[in-house]
Amino acid sequence: MSESLYSSCAEVLSVCQAAKDDLATLLDPNTGFAPRIRQLCRDQITEAENSASSDVSQEELDVLRMEANTWGLLQAVMPARKTEPEPHVHPRTLLAKNPYTPTSTLAQAIMHSSVLLTELVVVREWLHETAPQPQHPEATTGYWKFTKHNVMQALRTGSGIREGLVKELDPDAMNRGDGRSLAADDAGSEKSLAQALYSFIRAGRLDEAVELCRKAHQPWRAASIRGSLLFQWRAIANEQRDDDGIDDAEDAEGWQGNPRRKLWKSTCARAALNPNLPDPERILYAALAPCPQTFSVLKSACRTWEDHLWAQISILCEEKQTADMIKLGGGFWDGGLAVLENMPSPPSQEEDAAEEEEWEREATSTLETLGSVHVEEGPIADHAFHVSQLAIILDRTNSLLETFAAGLRDGNFDPQSTEYPTMTRFFAHLCLYLRMIDIPVPPLATQVILEAYLQVLEAAGQRELIAMYAGALGDNAVERYAMFLTSLELTADINERRLALTRAREHGLNVHKVAVVTAERTIDRAFELLPQMKGPLPSVIALQASPSDIELLLLRSIEWTTFEDGTYDTALEQATVILRYFLGAGRVSLAKNLVEMLPRELASIDQPEERATEYLHYRQFFTIWDSLDRVVECQSLEVSIMNRDTRAAWLSDYKGLIDQAYDAVVKLLTSDWMMPDETGDRRSRELIRVRQIYVPELILRLHVMLYASREHVPENLKRALELANIVADSRYKLYDDFLHLDGRRLGEYLDAVRRATIAGLEGGGSDPFKIFLS
Repeated sequence: MSESLYSSCAEVLSVCQAAKDDLATLLDPNTGFAPRIRQLCRDQITEAENSASSDVSQEELDVLRMEANTWGLLQAVMPARKTEPEPHVHPRTLLAKNPYTPTSTLAQAIMHSSVLLTELVVVREWLHETAPQPQHPEATTGYWKFTKHNVMQALRTGSGIREGLVKELDPDAMNRGDGRSLAADDAGSEKSLAQALYSFIRAGRLDEAVELCRKAHQPWRAASIRGSLLFQWRAIANEQRDDDGIDDAEDAEGWQGNPRRKLWKSTCARAALNPNLPDPERILYAALAPCPQTFSVLKSACRTWEDHLWAQISILCEEKQTADMIKLGGGFWDGGLAVLENMPSPPSQEEDAAEEEEWEREATSTLETLGSVHVEEGPIADHAFHVSQLAIILDRTNSLLETFAAGLRDGNFDPQSTEYPTMTRFFAHLCLYLRMIDIPVPPLATQVILEAYLQVLEAAGQRELIAMYAGALGDNAVERYAMFLTSLELTADINERRLALTRAREHGLNVHKVAVVTAERTIDRAFELLPQMKGPLPSVIALQASPSDIELLLLRSIEWTTFEDGTYDTALEQATVILRYFLGAGRVSLAKNLVEMLPRELASIDQPEERATEYLHYRQFFTIWDSLDRVVECQSLEVSIMNRDTRAAWLSDYKGLIDQAYDAVVKLLTSDWMMPDETGDRRSRELIRVRQIYVPELILRLHVMLYASREHVPENLKRALELANIVADSRYKLYDDFLHLDGRRLGEYLDAVRRATIAGLEGGGSDPFKIFLS
């Protein structure tokens, strides 16, 4: 399926949703929703058929053509179902006022008095419109030219007519029971003509069929076809004239149609049932005057499912008209003066309603048989579009949607098939169309269908359309669009993510809810795949591996809640959770990247206090971590060859950075940094793990920094030893953070203190406390 069709359908949906309160616009025969979608399908078919490089298969084209036809059917039947019918005079009232009312006027009144009959007539017109292009036989230069030549030749030469050839040239020459026939070429032309005429009748193009007969030099056949036209005489029909009072062409000619149509119809039926006539001829007459008696003949010409539907509906409409006309007595034109003298008494309204209900049951039962009819050409009877068309005709769209949704839930459809995207797209738009015109649809089925179409759009890469269709899910819209955003994972950069989130607002979704749910889903997915934060403490001095995709996914999950300030509270909560994980896993660089990604405004959030304090502690930690790194960088700048001024400047910077780092670390160690509460919950366990990793690490790094700088800043050796007093102070209990078996051990720190103490004795003397007095 062309990707442009997805976006084109979405454009139509967007335009029509803007006019969802204007029923007339939605049902407009040219610019309404259904005709617009139908035209899109037709344009797609035309483009594929005219393009030499098109990769659209014939199967896809057939399905698109069926979809276009189905939208045409919806446009044909839905306006009448959604609008109040205009008032019409009952046929019995017409006859009571004017017993000479023409049959055409009575037939119109009969149709308007039955809702189902009106719809079936509309469906029949739709079947005419969507019928295959009629056949055109080869042009003939005369009436039975070859037969005529043989007959005339025999008469001129006196040799006698060839055996088996007709002796006369009248239309009934072949039907006298003597077994004679036309010349082979004429017989072939007759068969071709009859088949072509049937194709014109099938397409409802009577005038063209009549013209074809005249071109074939058979005006008698044209007259027999025109016999199907109902008798019409506006001059005596009491019909409303044009405003200008000028009669149209029909009035100028007096009456039109067949005033003896009842007789004509019975003649057609006898011709259709005559086994001596050629099959194409019999089929033609069965099509002109369809009835139950000739159904088997007409059925023999039905190749497609649409042909079978047309045959059944044609018979239903014709029989309903005939039956109601009989109940009325037929009026003067069908029954003559005797009817006028013995007008039947009108049935009661109750009897009328009962008879109408009985006929509707019979008609429905008849149409239901089409669900399993045998089809020789084209898609089978239980093809999804045929099932849909029959359900639309029978006004069973709810059960149709529920059946399709059940098939999706049960996995009865292959998502890889060529038909699946088209079918899913059709049903999704059918749900939305019915909702727009206020026809109730089953909510659960609608949700399942729209979910399936969203998956089709995702598979087709139509990201920009997801929000529009997700918005139609109602209460589940936020969850579903968040699911889509979660599926983007790392394939979309931050600008694409921001744009995708903005589309949610354009289609009526709560952006803040979408952002929060997306972030939560992303975090949950990442934590499902990442190793749990337990077991041995990681080393933060070893070379760090490059971040994995899952770690990056967890890192970037915070983006969703940092686009707008309305989700900053959630961003702060999620940030603390992610930071605890990264630091607890020893991924300091990733944790630092996360802090740098966060908006500055998060630091001003002070509630809840516990979360705000934790975030402040993270910012404090990374400030200290950076200060220790700057000391190392500054230390590495020392070179052996420096002039006095350069060395003095370097030493000043070096000493100043050490002082800053020392003050910051001591301040952190003597505060309640990352101190867990006594609940023992997951957060508390994670905070304990963070302290056990980084408190010993900070102490050791600060000690080593002070110890290493003793040659340039001698007093730093004293400060290194004084740091041991802070570690041993029972008020801070820093020694507890050395007790983890896999962390930096207390013995490791005490060994570093021992080396500092020994260094204090290097200047001479044996008093280990000398360094504190200097």
